[in-house]
Amino acid sequence: QVRLVESVGGLVQPGGSLLLSCAASGIFIRLNTFRWYRQAPGMLRELVATISGGGTTSYADSVKGRFTISRNSAESTAYLEMNSLKPEDTAVYYCNARFVLYTGTIDYWGRGTQVTVSS
Repeated sequence: QVRLVESVGGLVQPGGSLLLSCAASGIFIRLNTFRWYRQAPGMLRELVATISGGGTTSYADSVKGRFTISRNSAESTAYLEMNSLKPEDTAVYYCNARFVLYTGTIDYWGRGTQVTVSS
């Protein structure tokens, strides 16, 4: 089995910043693409940011210029740096990663972490 575990989110004031992490554990050959999603109550799950195994990044229009996705040198942990946060960024944030296992390739999800932006 493999797992993805997000760091604890929290309450942040508008204009503030927060760093989320997503740590992979278990037995696997490598990780390819990491993705961060978010879902607000009553809303569809939204793809926020993507980073490929080669380091190529992409972002949703709603977070461009404010959020940055990255991964560590060992490629076992992904990060989402969130700056200039707005109340509309309030959501449960989910990490997703594509694992290459000894039995094949599969996507796994973290359980989600709550981020609330409010004064």
